[in-house]
Amino acid sequence: MAVVGGGIAGLSAATVLAERGVQVTLYERDAQLGGRLAGWQTRLADGSQATMSRGFHAFFRQYYNLRALLCRTDPGLHSLTGLADYPLRHRNGGQDSFARVPRTPPLNALGFIAQSPSFTWRDLGRMNARAALPLLDVAVPQVYEALDGTSATDFLAAIRFPDAAHHLAFEVFSRSFFADPAELSAAELVLMIHIYFLGSSEGLLFDVPREPFPHSLWEPLARHLDGLGVEIRTGTAVGQVRPAGREGMTVVAQAGGEGYDAVVLALDTGGLQSVTAASPDLVSAAWRTRIGALRTAPPFLVSRLWLSQPVAGERPGFLGTSGYDGLDNVSVLDRWEGEAHRWALASGGSVVELHAYAVDPALPRRMVEEGLVNRLREVYPETVDAKIIDARHEWRADCPLFTVGGYQDRPTVRTADCRVVVAGDLVRTGLPVALMERAATSGFLAANALLEGWGARGEALWTVPRKGRLAAGRALAGLGRR
Repeated sequence: MAVVGGGIAGLSAATVLAERGVQVTLYERDAQLGGRLAGWQTRLADGSQATMSRGFHAFFRQYYNLRALLCRTDPGLHSLTGLADYPLRHRNGGQDSFARVPRTPPLNALGFIAQSPSFTWRDLGRMNARAALPLLDVAVPQVYEALDGTSATDFLAAIRFPDAAHHLAFEVFSRSFFADPAELSAAELVLMIHIYFLGSSEGLLFDVPREPFPHSLWEPLARHLDGLGVEIRTGTAVGQVRPAGREGMTVVAQAGGEGYDAVVLALDTGGLQSVTAASPDLVSAAWRTRIGALRTAPPFLVSRLWLSQPVAGERPGFLGTSGYDGLDNVSVLDRWEGEAHRWALASGGSVVELHAYAVDPALPRRMVEEGLVNRLREVYPETVDAKIIDARHEWRADCPLFTVGGYQDRPTVRTADCRVVVAGDLVRTGLPVALMERAATSGFLAANALLEGWGARGEALWTVPRKGRLAAGRALAGLGRR
């Protein structure tokens, strides 16, 4: 069978299928695996080699299924290392931290309020308790039925979320989707709060890879798949998928068409739209129309700077920022990534990465890039005198946009054709998962759907609780729905 797409979703599906003895061909358009976590080589102005990527990703400890995938080649997950804190700084001088917040609900919420300068006991008393009750009992798909028609911005306004703490909700939960909160479904925001805070005991601290993504994650997994007999075709874009009689599917790539029993479409929004638009007999006309109507989030920018001087020793490996004219976070890669650390030791400098999400497409890109560098110099003043030895600016606009009222039109894993399944972080799974974990989970679900049809055992799935953690909270939320 064919898996189209070599990102997290496609790799998850291919792994489970191959481990069950299915003969798999994996197609990936780019020259490397990993999708949005891919990495590639680049030569810097000083002559050294470096691995560039699309930027920092947090491996939260609630990513059970993604971690299960990575455990195939790294059972102890030694390729990941934990960061000591998840600090969030506002330009007005306030800063929040999750390092000393208890992990278990409701102690995590109480502990956070006890120490946060942005969200105080007085703010809690001013909130609209009835409007906030959905936060206490989040279930899928019920959260979408209740809140998908409301924007994240409007939901926070309705519950009278304190102004000083808006950056917490937007930077931690909403802008993780690379979207303007006014366009993002409130259901996704509330689901994120459930996954990372009110519905789980892992807390908001996270892990990061010790080395660049290819070395830590995808090259070992590619070797694992190769050992299972998977044929990996990188640099091979699929242009069309069409039924081949009643029993099979034809996948058309550069070299022509090849027949398979079934197909996993594990593509980003644009890739899925391209294939379906070129495949007039795929699934159904109504399904293809819904795929064609999907939207992507606004552009985002990842700027990586190789600086001539180190940043101050007390700077965290990752800092979320708010109010800095588009700068959403700063990573000091040499604090935790081995390759960057070795370059910093050899050069006496540092490697810093800046992110800007939901950038206005009308803004000149050069102006945005220069603006991020200027904001870095404001956040970390010691970088003012540092020379930029080299820089890479990655502009992308391929993340799914979960628009207000769009949930029902998002694809599900199963389609009307049992030979075609869909995976990726754009897919609605019916489970409380998001971002990279949604991609991994959907890949497992896609494999399971095919294996079920063949009478084979699927992959066990784990998620955070599928309802509110506390019985009292669920009861209160139930009263609010009456």
